[in-house]
Amino acid sequence: MTTEYRKILLDGYPILAQRDGEVLLTRDGRSIGVDDAIHLPPVAPTKIICVHLNYHSRVDEFITRLPPAPTYFHKPITALNTHRGAVVRPQRCKWLNYEGEIAIVIGRHCRNVSPAEAGDYIAGYSIANDYGLHDFRDTDAGSMLRVKGSDTLCPVGPGLVEGWDFRGKQIRTWVNGRLAQDDNTNNMEWDMHYLVADIARTITLVPGDVLLSGTPANSRPVQPGDLVEVEVEGLGTLSNRIVEGPIPIRDDVGAQPSESEEVVSTAMGGDWEHRGKRAAKGEGARHYQSRLDE
Repeated sequence: MTTEYRKILLDGYPILAQRDGEVLLTRDGRSIGVDDAIHLPPVAPTKIICVHLNYHSRVDEFITRLPPAPTYFHKPITALNTHRGAVVRPQRCKWLNYEGEIAIVIGRHCRNVSPAEAGDYIAGYSIANDYGLHDFRDTDAGSMLRVKGSDTLCPVGPGLVEGWDFRGKQIRTWVNGRLAQDDNTNNMEWDMHYLVADIARTITLVPGDVLLSGTPANSRPVQPGDLVEVEVEGLGTLSNRIVEGPIPIRDDVGAQPSESEEVVSTAMGGDWEHRGKRAAKGEGARHYQSRLDE
């Protein structure tokens, strides 16, 4: 049996509520409809750790192989966003990709545990969208700091679900009502317990910390105005709309947004041999627009 909790803003105050059908109930006796609530992130992590590749469909799409063990990157907590929160694509940027994922939420101090023990340290699960701003991939591909860590690029929610079994669950991403990603957790190389145990060998995980477990194939760019929904069986649906940032990326400091072969190829699915050649010929933007119009 599962139990879902949501953190909401009620009468101007953040409060935890338990879902009961289409109603959220607070401990002090108040209630509000699920669709009427102002959602906050259901967790308050000290760190957000993400695995690079995990779903076999994503590996096949990139025409590559999985490494012998998972590799990871780190999203700063300032990237955290919420259900129905606006995801900002800065002006002068154009290669913002969705990545529907399942978030693992830590419930107890966790260090040096086995995969068999890891489940005891998990508070529950949520949905995440690991957005990537590939315009900065040329300079940040190693750390992924600006690619994956820019403000608003980590929506998590709508709730935290306890007692959920991650095995055999469908994960889907929809863009403006059109199915974009569709896979099953059975197609992950490393399951949730393995990921937790792997990280906790050398990094202490504390209550509220979040691990993102990877995305299936078909991550693609989205544009301001697009509605992106990630649906996970048993966890619900996380919805976010893309907006354009109020100001352009500054051009008087730092590396600038770029549209190289690597940027376009990665954003469009990793087919370097074909898509990369288009980018090298200056055809990346036109190819991107044609894909959006399909």
